[in-house]
Parts: sequence; C-alpha cells; structure tokens
Amino acid sequence: MGFSRDELEAFRDATVPDLIGPDCRLLFVGINPGLWTAATQTHFAHPGNRFYPALERAGIITRTIDRGEGMSDDDRAHVLQRGIGITNVAHRTTAKASELTAAELREGGEILRSFVRTHAPTVVAVAGITAYRTAFRQPKAVMGEQEDGFEGARLWVVPNPSGLNAHETADSLAAAYAEPAYAAGLLTCSEP
Repeated sequence: MGFSRDELEAFRDATVPDLIGPDCRLLFVGINPGLWTAATQTHFAHPGNRFYPALERAGIITRTIDRGEGMSDDDRAHVLQRGIGITNVAHRTTAKASELTAAELREGGEILRSFVRTHAPTVVAVAGITAYRTAFRQPKAVMGEQEDGFEGARLWVVPNPSGLNAHETADSLAAAYAEPAYAAGLLTCSEP
C-alpha cells in the first residue's frame, strides 16, 4: 500500500481512535498521529516507524504487524490480548510532530491524565522525551522510569520509534520498551 502526498494530506487534522481494551496493563503513548497513521487507522503506521518491530523483538507481541498496510482485526485483537493499549498525547494528525504547539501538547497531557485514571493501566510509556517535557512541564526529565508515576500508574519515558529518530535502532528500542513491559507483567525473565 502506498499513498501519494495529496492522498496523505487529505488526512491532516483527522483523528485516530485509541486502541484500548478492558485489561490494559501497558499503555504506550505516542506524540500524535501522523498522516500515514490516519490513512491506515493504525498507530505508529508509517513504514519507517520501528514501533512494532521493536515490540516483536522484545517479545512484547508475538506476531509481525505490517504497520504500513494497517492493522487487521486479528492484529488489533492480538495487541489487546497482550494487555497493550495505544493512545497519543495530542490527537490532531500532522505531517510532523513539530507542527503541534506547546499549548496543544499541554492540553493533550491533561486529557491523558483523565484517560489513564479511567483505564487504569499498570504502566504508562510515553514515546518521546521532548513531547513529554513540554506536555507535563518537566523540562529536566530524562529517559526511563519517572519517580512520581502518573495518575496511579508507573511511568516510563521511552524513545520515539519514528524513523526520524536516527539515534535509535529496532534493537535499542526493543530494550527500552522491554523495561516497562517487565514492570507491567507482560514479560518475564524467561522470555526474550
């Protein structure tokens, strides 16, 4: 599946539904949906995004998800059955996260607080340090577990899986995502 630039632009400012089930133990939080995500209705969908390959390498999911094509109903069911949920800090679709304003990120952070109180995951993992710092007014935050938690959940800030984040590989992302997955009970010491 491919999209022309004009086809993708038609999804600007759209929204993508959260992927959340009743037994969410680990909630991944992206910055905001990209155009490809809106076009496929699949979070972290751009073909260059390493989110699903990293989850699979870490053993958090046990099947390959072709994010560029969009998730099938079976893929969604698998993610939910694994105890994983996915949402975003901001819900407006843009071509780049840098198009969001600080006010949008802060407003999204407040909405996320309510979302986490409602769904009560064990662990929240925010993918993107810069967005986290802005949304929650934590300019000195660093990657890893955050001491104060988040609305009753343990909180990690993990690297953004976007292909634009050249400092990370699927393997380094897998290692970073495994930490909150262990804390949420999705991985045990006997798993990869």
